Amino acid sequence: MRIGEVSKLTNVSMRSLRYYEEKGLIHPERLENGYRDYDKLTLERIKTLKLYFDLGLTTAEMQQVMGCDPFVFPYKNLMCKDVIMIYEDKLKEVSHQIQILQQIESRLKERLMKIYHLKEDSINERY
Repeated sequence: MRIGEVSKLTNVSMRSLRYYEEKGLIHPERLENGYRDYDKLTLERIKTLKLYFDLGLTTAEMQQVMGCDPFVFPYKNLMCKDVIMIYEDKLKEVSHQIQILQQIESRLKERLMKIYHLKEDSINERY
C-alpha cells in the first residue's frame, strides 16, 4: 500500500508518516521505483503511533515503548512496564479531563437555564 492510501486509511498526514520513518518508528519497504510500500504490520504500528500522539507522548517516549506494545508486535510475548505505566497514567488523565468537562457542562446548563428563566420573566413583565 502506498503512502497516500495509508494516510487516508489512518488519518495520519503523509508528512507525519515520513517523519515517523525518519525517526525509525516505522519501516516501510521501498519498491524499485523508490515508492514506500506499507504492509499490515506497519499499518498497525501507525495506528499505535497515532494513539500515542493523541495521548500526548513525545517522539522519544514513542520510541521507548514502541517495541513493547503487544498490539504492535502481537507475536512477541513481552510487555514492558513502561507501556502499562503510560497507559495507566494517560487513563487517569483522561478520566480527570472527563470530570472537568462534566463540571463545565453542568455549569453551562445551569447558566442557560437561568438565562432562559430571565428571558421568560422579561417577556412576562412586558405583557
